[in-house]
Amino acid sequence: MSSPRTIRVGLLVCGTLSGPVEAVHGGYYEVYSHYWKSTTPRNSDVKVVIDSYSIKKMEFPDEERLDEYDIFMVTGSATSAYDDTIPWIRELLTFLKGLIKNHPNVKLCGICFGHQIVCRALGGECEPNSQWEIGPTSIDLSDTLQQIHSDHVPVESFSKQFASGELQLVGSTGLTKNQGVIKFYPSSSIDAIRTPRDIQVLTLQGHPEFSESIITGLVRQRTDAFGPSKATDYWGHKGGDYEDEPVDKEGTGRRWRKTDGLDIVSQVLWRMLGVVSPADTHNALEGKFTDRISWKTEAIYSIPAVESDEMPSSRKWWILPEGLNHVSNLLWRVIGAAYWW
Repeated sequence: MSSPRTIRVGLLVCGTLSGPVEAVHGGYYEVYSHYWKSTTPRNSDVKVVIDSYSIKKMEFPDEERLDEYDIFMVTGSATSAYDDTIPWIRELLTFLKGLIKNHPNVKLCGICFGHQIVCRALGGECEPNSQWEIGPTSIDLSDTLQQIHSDHVPVESFSKQFASGELQLVGSTGLTKNQGVIKFYPSSSIDAIRTPRDIQVLTLQGHPEFSESIITGLVRQRTDAFGPSKATDYWGHKGGDYEDEPVDKEGTGRRWRKTDGLDIVSQVLWRMLGVVSPADTHNALEGKFTDRISWKTEAIYSIPAVESDEMPSSRKWWILPEGLNHVSNLLWRVIGAAYWW
């Protein structure tokens, strides 16, 4: 009997959870450990080993060990990704640039603050957004995730990379035009069909690893920071009256809207690593896609950004109208599950 394949994850922890949220769910290491283990494809012969590094304490993996990892993940943080006065921000930026350039076989995924700092490493910018995004929020052309941020990465800062095809935009909201980017490995053919295995870098402004319970706890702990209108938008008129999910969700705001962090996004991450359930009948891993792809817009859990930076949404969006179908097809093809919708 063969030994299970070991998936080694380097977790670059850039923030902390606190109060009741930490008491119930633990810190980022526990949250990400639960996420990876709970989403492991059925009957796949793999085990996950997670090494955690406290980036705020200047803990980084040794250069000679980097190629031992399958993927590095950059967590969320309350720190602004654009604040170069902070030493660990500068050090992390240097580390990520080197990882992308010198260790291309190691995948990279950035979440919320992680999305913003990885985008900076890819040549983009980060700046404060005009307001918070909190709770499940519809993301055009992609999927549904948990979010909590008030900064962003302006799409305009990637205009050359998008135009050349070096990067692909995952999706957008009205407030945050850049909800994530994908960097594929270079291909000798412009028409080459890409699969998740071809992804080198994936970033998401939302939080696929956050559950309703975590988001709800953060809203309760940080209502003063988010402001009453944003908190009301999350709770609705009745959302704070329940501890458990009610059958009738009318008046409960965004709190219990479905998100796709545990199914759609986890599929992408596992397939990036070449892991898929033996029972999976999708053809995408073999590069076989249907010509007609139907897609739907889902909600993404946007909670007031512990990460509050992003790319400016006030500037003119450069993407052409035909880009809408292209990007929606791109994401669903990468996921390999488009025709199931």
